[in-house]
Amino acid sequence: MLSLSQIQLRDPFVLKQESEGCYYLYGSTDPDIWKAKGIGFDAYRSRDLTLWEGPFPAFRPDSDFWSDKNYWAPEVHEYKGKYYMFATFKADGVCRGTQILVADGPLGPFRPHSDGPVTPRDWECLDGTLWIDAEGTPWIVFCHEWVQIKNGTVCALRLSPELDRAVGEPILLFSAQDAEWVDSVKNGAGYVTDGPYAYGCDNGELLLLWSSFRQGRYAQGIARSKSGDILGPWVQEPAPIFENDGGHGMIFRTFEGKIMLALHAPNNTPDERPVFIELSEANGRLSVREG
Repeated sequence: MLSLSQIQLRDPFVLKQESEGCYYLYGSTDPDIWKAKGIGFDAYRSRDLTLWEGPFPAFRPDSDFWSDKNYWAPEVHEYKGKYYMFATFKADGVCRGTQILVADGPLGPFRPHSDGPVTPRDWECLDGTLWIDAEGTPWIVFCHEWVQIKNGTVCALRLSPELDRAVGEPILLFSAQDAEWVDSVKNGAGYVTDGPYAYGCDNGELLLLWSSFRQGRYAQGIARSKSGDILGPWVQEPAPIFENDGGHGMIFRTFEGKIMLALHAPNNTPDERPVFIELSEANGRLSVREG
């Protein structure tokens, strides 16, 4: 059994399984996700969020898999009786993008479901997440990366009911510079958008977590939909909810009903670790719970 401090992992995502009474933890688990050849994604399992079994090999590419590097940010969503992994991949000469994988159980093995990335093939994209709207329509929310367009954006794209392809054209939700707290990276080279995750509040408001950089440190921001719909318009909170060199967060509820923010910190490899922070929610507003 492992503690969180023993698990090197970026971009944490927690799946709560009511039927099993346990949690599954996913993330970017390769020791070097930046330059080394991609290995795959590991998963961990826990009943108390403190001690974790694993790692379990949730995804390993077949020999003919199109991507060989940048295996990033896997999320696993239960949908219509199966488990779907949204994950980012790249290869030389091929744009980074989010592909959808599928498995019969939360530990996999996950296999390609979509035919390559569902994000636009000529865009550098990353960090796709699933959102099901009030009409039951599935969407992928993802980032159009700053390395291609300088001012990174967050976009939404309809998916087929089978989650195997995109439907229509991507829709711009907002850009990094829409948030007053965001600073540029690499001496003005660009403005980052990372890790979107949609969260529906108890009062019906819709929030979108996303990450960027503030004063040189990774930070976790929040945007708010004025319409309550994934298409917004989106208004940025004036300050991050977490700015101590951590981010790429998501929110889950414990079996006891606590609201938890999962993110990684610090942001440097190989020191990154999954971190859970209890939140309070009041009238559609999130804050770090004191005490």
